[in-house]
Amino acid sequence: MACTEDFVSYICSQLEGLGVIESKKMFGEYCVYVDGKVFIMACDNIAYVKKNPVLEELLADAECGFPYPGAKEHYIVDVDHRELLRNVAKAVVPVLPYPKSRSKKKA
Repeated sequence: MACTEDFVSYICSQLEGLGVIESKKMFGEYCVYVDGKVFIMACDNIAYVKKNPVLEELLADAECGFPYPGAKEHYIVDVDHRELLRNVAKAVVPVLPYPKSRSKKKA
């Protein structure tokens, strides 16, 4: 089951005010960006956040899962808990890398 646009819109509304919030559809699922950095992978209406040392204490009790086959384990974040979601974003976004830009292949 692919992720719904309503779910992604809800995530974005929960993050409102933390910077530039964008979402992009990729292969039927979505990535949610904060200030140009991938913050959440939304797959099957579940919000996944990549594991990062700065989140170990904050998400110590969080459920974990795999957003797609072959992926590394991610934290699953309950997007209904707005304060926790925002605290996760505030902690991890500053240490996340910007996506690498793809170079165009020459023919």
